[in-house]
Amino acid sequence: MTKSANGPVRHATMRERNLAVVLEHVARHQPVTRARLADLTGFTKTTVSNLVALLEGAGLVRDGAPVHEGERGRPGVGVSLHGGGAAGLGLEVNVDYLAACVLDLGKQVRYRHVISSDNRGREPGDVLAALTALAAEAAAAAAGQGLTVAGAAVALPGLLDRENGVVRHAPNLGWTDVPVTGAPGLAAALPAEYDNEANLAALGELWFGGGARFGDFVHVSGEIGIGAGILVDGRVFRGAHGFAGELGHLVADPSGPPCSCGGRGCLEQIAGQEAILRAAGLPVTRPAGGPEGSVGRLADRLTAGDEAALDAVARAGRALGGALASVVNLIDPDTIVLGGVFSPLAAWVRPPLEAVLAEGAGSLRRGAPPVEVSGLAEGAAVLGAAALVVERVIADPAHLLP
Repeated sequence: MTKSANGPVRHATMRERNLAVVLEHVARHQPVTRARLADLTGFTKTTVSNLVALLEGAGLVRDGAPVHEGERGRPGVGVSLHGGGAAGLGLEVNVDYLAACVLDLGKQVRYRHVISSDNRGREPGDVLAALTALAAEAAAAAAGQGLTVAGAAVALPGLLDRENGVVRHAPNLGWTDVPVTGAPGLAAALPAEYDNEANLAALGELWFGGGARFGDFVHVSGEIGIGAGILVDGRVFRGAHGFAGELGHLVADPSGPPCSCGGRGCLEQIAGQEAILRAAGLPVTRPAGGPEGSVGRLADRLTAGDEAALDAVARAGRALGGALASVVNLIDPDTIVLGGVFSPLAAWVRPPLEAVLAEGAGSLRRGAPPVEVSGLAEGAAVLGAAALVVERVIADPAHLLP
């Protein structure tokens, strides 16, 4: 039976909502007694006990040690999230790697694996098949720890049509109008959702980095491409069509080199990972990240005072500062966060960036927003993806009931 917009709520729907309310308060206040949950939710103690029993049967919560919640009376039994039950799987496709991460309901990392892979020029179907195999390995590793993967979220570069599950344009991968929701094996094995990697990196920063104290912030995920995840009131700002945040394709130099997007002089042709390496006279190896890759060698040269390396990074910092000055004037964030490759290079990138930012947006605003450095670096997107699944479970636990 259907109901009108103003009609009565079905009993099952009410129960689903109540389960979500209780689980959210457990996640926020754990360990928390049933009596305290009744106070927090406004439900009766009997209702709370019944709902907790359902959540416990689904492996989402468990009883723990006694909790004292007042100066008098006997302690109550504390209810907490069950870290050994449901889990979220995060997956990431990037230009030179694939990644997977499993988080339990407490957002503790239980599995993480990165596969170096040059995905440029590969058939999209081959990349998605490799991602499916990686997802299967991650799910098996989770099962070995007694965890059940409840769903997956996939981080993808480029312009993503989330409604139709299509990568409209990922220039660094060479993908145009590639459907991803029908990836063989993955869709059948797990409920999955897809999002832009910069957006998920910003959520990773919110939940695992300093995002809670950053206010409204712009997270710059710099790798071969450059993206920006924009967080406003704790939510991703996507724009009218979901394409907001393509920072790397702002024009930094109209007479600059051609870009794979079809434009010329885009920011990532000056401040992207490979652009910096080329300007510093370093070969681009696969993978470029990590202490043994080209970025590690670049950091060594910067530390040693190599002039070409210092000039390349300073030029990138100035270009990035100019682009971010426009962003600051447009959306007025509290904080800018440097992630991805800009994290290990921050000591050299940030000073020229901040100087340009102060001359541009700072002079208009009477002070530029602070520039922070992410501690998550290239791991932010896959962490954000896995945590997004956990957040979905907490917001709608009913579908996991036995």
